[in-house]
Amino acid sequence: MNTQKLIFRSMRKNINMYYLYFFAMIISISLYYIFSTLQNDQMIIEMNQASMNFSTSFQVAGILLILITIVFTMYATTIFIRRRSQEIGLYQLIGLSKGWVARVFITEHAVLGLCALGIGLIVGTVLSRLFMLLFMNMIGFETVIGLPFSGMAVLQTLIVFTCLIILTSLQIIWTIYRSTLLQLFQASHKKEEVVKQPTIVSIFLGVMGFVLIGFGYYMSTFIVEQADMLMFLMIFVLASTILGTYLLFHTTISWLFNTFRKKKNGHLGLYHSLSVASFMHRIKGHANSLTLITVLSAMTITMISLSYSLYYSTEKDVRLAMPFDFALENMQDEAEQISFQLDEANIAYETDQLEAIRFEGTWVNQGSTLDRAFMLFSAEQLVHAGLNVEIPKTGEAIHYNTRAIIEGNDISLPKSIEYNDASQIVVTEFKLENVMNYRFYGEQIVVSEETFRSIENHLQEGETSELVSFNIFQLVDTENAEAASTIFLSSLDPDAFITDFYSAYEESLQTFGLLIFIAGLLGLVFILSTGSILYFKQMTEAEQETSHYRTLRQLGFQVSDILRGIIRKQVFVYVIPLVVGLMHAAFALNVGSVLMATSMVTPIIISMTVYIVIYLLFALFTIGYYKRIVKRAL
Repeated sequence: MNTQKLIFRSMRKNINMYYLYFFAMIISISLYYIFSTLQNDQMIIEMNQASMNFSTSFQVAGILLILITIVFTMYATTIFIRRRSQEIGLYQLIGLSKGWVARVFITEHAVLGLCALGIGLIVGTVLSRLFMLLFMNMIGFETVIGLPFSGMAVLQTLIVFTCLIILTSLQIIWTIYRSTLLQLFQASHKKEEVVKQPTIVSIFLGVMGFVLIGFGYYMSTFIVEQADMLMFLMIFVLASTILGTYLLFHTTISWLFNTFRKKKNGHLGLYHSLSVASFMHRIKGHANSLTLITVLSAMTITMISLSYSLYYSTEKDVRLAMPFDFALENMQDEAEQISFQLDEANIAYETDQLEAIRFEGTWVNQGSTLDRAFMLFSAEQLVHAGLNVEIPKTGEAIHYNTRAIIEGNDISLPKSIEYNDASQIVVTEFKLENVMNYRFYGEQIVVSEETFRSIENHLQEGETSELVSFNIFQLVDTENAEAASTIFLSSLDPDAFITDFYSAYEESLQTFGLLIFIAGLLGLVFILSTGSILYFKQMTEAEQETSHYRTLRQLGFQVSDILRGIIRKQVFVYVIPLVVGLMHAAFALNVGSVLMATSMVTPIIISMTVYIVIYLLFALFTIGYYKRIVKRAL
């Protein structure tokens, strides 16, 4: 038999080991090609040139996609080499050189990779139009899209995955040349170290797993309050949580299972022997991979949930920051011109005029003596203009600011604003919203009309204040918002740096649409990688335990009896990392929710549900594989 026939015969023989790996590689290649196609699309290039956010996001996402694919492919290659270690040993035992064996395996791997690359490019080309339409819909663009094809995207994909094949080929050469015959024949039958009775050290480390995770959760609550120590706290929380997660899988779970076994006096029964004992004996060997999977799961859920929350609440968030469709400061002539043009275009609207006092003052007891600008509004005037605001008591004020938490401002109450060197305004309440569009200078303070007039008369004695007049517009005919926005912007000097609600909403929609698209793309690659890694490891364990299943079948146990224990084991293998990852994500999202003005509950529930469903599909595939192994055992 020549080498070529040997390679294809080997591939046919090992097709059951390769099919999911092959499928995952095709998906990874397709997604990277789709991403490259988008990156090289002319409209996306124009967006990148217009916005650093677009350009940076695409670059970071591209690097992450490559890194994830490299880690996944190298990990999967390691598992497959280990599973075929006896085959490598037999080739060497009959006198074939390590160089010949390496060439055969590299050729087989290259053929597999090139086939996946070809199919992935075809699938990517077909799906790229769907993804392009999805992306355009997310950012609010309406355009006709054909079947996109980018030569540059093909070249990028070829370069990346050719480098990946070279990297994994070097990995194969390294493994074959550094392994002895004894190591090769024992690799696939290597057993995990049996867990011994817990010692004081293992009990201490087991408890420390919970303590470090809990401490990381606790410290995460200070991230928002201590904005000046943000980087240090984030690194500390990540280190504590990851180390705690590692100890949880390496020691804590084994310790808990040992305690359970001790209470049973070692009489676990069939189901617990196939689940608890099997998982317990292998948990230390799985600690690294389970920690990685848990952290990646938490990161994926957090990333997708946050990006979807931002996209989901875009309109509401922008409206909180810009309560009026149009607002002009001391621009009466421009306001009249805009009203005239809106009337000419038959666009229905409501308009009003607001007074405000801009003055210099200082927050009392804020650790700073620097003056800052404030804008004082009358609550009664705001209500007349259509805003639903609370009217403060005489002498009191409400602070409105959608960015106070993000900027790290102290929002503890009550507090005071000092102006004119001695006078003070007492702020008794804080609202995470604005009463005037955010583009205008000054922190927004609302008082009653009586207090407003009193302060106005008092400030006239000073030199650091001015009376400001705002013309505000609220569109009744929202279907013509785009046309109204064009009229508004064309009536102003481009250097005025004034925008309107519709333009701000469209800009936010594009930014967050890009963010959720990239997060979804990365999340899909993450979940394919983590799910496949778990599946590959369970395939290996299933084959290692074939002799145990054969013995049980010979003793008269039915396939259904054995599967019950196996299903319990898969609950531990898949559900424990998932639950811990969800807990990590929940605390991370809790920190993120403080920075957002709107509720994140619905986006988080949707994101987590989708992730859990896809993740658990791998558990079903694993149970199906075990079922086939058990059936063939006898």
